[in-house]
Amino acid sequence: MKLPGGFDLQEMMKQAQQMQEDMQREMQRVRVQASAGGGVVTVAMNGAKELVDLKIDPEAVKNGDVEMLQDLIIAAVNEASRKADESLKGKLGSKFGDLGITDDTMGRLE
Repeated sequence: MKLPGGFDLQEMMKQAQQMQEDMQREMQRVRVQASAGGGVVTVAMNGAKELVDLKIDPEAVKNGDVEMLQDLIIAAVNEASRKADESLKGKLGSKFGDLGITDDTMGRLE
């Protein structure tokens, strides 16, 4: 179906579906790492924000301070999440830019 201005709706839908599939693959490929407490807790996360690795220094559990360990895990996971967002924004920003979608446009959609 041709829209005014020569746009083909079916072709646009195919392109959008392809971009979505590409984005999902890219989200699985992205890997970020973050740590807290000077490396006491280290986490790795993919672009879909799935935690894929967690390392805790054995010394951290010897003193029995569970609250501190919980805080370090939360801090590391939050930092990894922020890094995943930044990484994807950089990688996908260029793809959206090719379509004329800018940060300003994305901000208005949020």
